[in-house]
Amino acid sequence: MKRFALFVFVLAAVSVSAFAQDDLAKDVLAAPANMREGATIIKWKPDFTYDVLKQGTNNIVCYDKSGFPEQPAFMVECTSSKANLDREAQNLKAEAGGDKKATQAMLEAEEKDGTRAKPVFGSVWYHAMGPDKDHVRMHMTIAVPGATTQSMGLPDNGKDGTVWIMNAGSTTAHLMTPGE
Repeated sequence: MKRFALFVFVLAAVSVSAFAQDDLAKDVLAAPANMREGATIIKWKPDFTYDVLKQGTNNIVCYDKSGFPEQPAFMVECTSSKANLDREAQNLKAEAGGDKKATQAMLEAEEKDGTRAKPVFGSVWYHAMGPDKDHVRMHMTIAVPGATTQSMGLPDNGKDGTVWIMNAGSTTAHLMTPGE
């Protein structure tokens, strides 16, 4: 009986460990393949702080936002700078009510009063999103807060099919690439 109980305990521990590993593998899906192993993985808490699930060895920080308000059913995101997590916390707080108009109003008010956290200039945001894990669209943006057509020499729209600045002049300004 003791051997059987030990067997059940070990089997349960292995199952939990395998599940945790699968979960962590999901969390880094948005990161470039060559950076996944060294990524830090966090889990957002209801108060918009986070726990570190795995400390990484590179600058990439990844997290799962699947099913969060205003997010697709499957959504994992990574950023190339831990310094961007204050901005992400603001985004999550604004989105928490699930009302896109209220979210936009809150973020615009923070932008206007100067309390909107700025992302690190040149930092990358990687996204893997979709209705489920089998139908994922990859997307990448590069943060260029405050950038304008005049400061970067890039258009502020994608009409020409080239790299362009979305939300030019704001802390939300970021580079968009054709095909994304």
